[in-house]
Amino acid sequence: MPILRTYKLFISHAWHRSEHYSRVVSWLDEAPNFRWQNLSVPEHDPAHGDDLEYELRNQMRPADAFVILAGMYAAHSEWIDFELSFARRIGNPIIGVRPWGAERLPAAIQAAAREVVGWSSGSVIAAIRRHAQPSS
Repeated sequence: MPILRTYKLFISHAWHRSEHYSRVVSWLDEAPNFRWQNLSVPEHDPAHGDDLEYELRNQMRPADAFVILAGMYAAHSEWIDFELSFARRIGNPIIGVRPWGAERLPAAIQAAAREVVGWSSGSVIAAIRRHAQPSS
């Protein structure tokens, strides 16, 4: 049996929509034959310090892929804008995830994402496998 790759992922999300983040994390944790390392900043373990942008950049740099929860609320978040911009600048593949029931997506996410997938574990995991950069 081949050794499973461990995907290093940064999941961008709005803390006031933490249920979306928690659902995606549980999909990744429970997926068979899938290993991953969570580089994101969950609400229960926020980044600290005088320079949050510096800390976020350091957490995002080693990611093999950048997963962004693409609800319309993301269009109104300066932090999500910062994370999206930085992921583009360093060449991280961006995978948008359309939350359940969302009819529209922020234009910035549509333009930046290599792929936008629906709200299912299978589509998210398949997109990660397709687009994640080789681990260094």
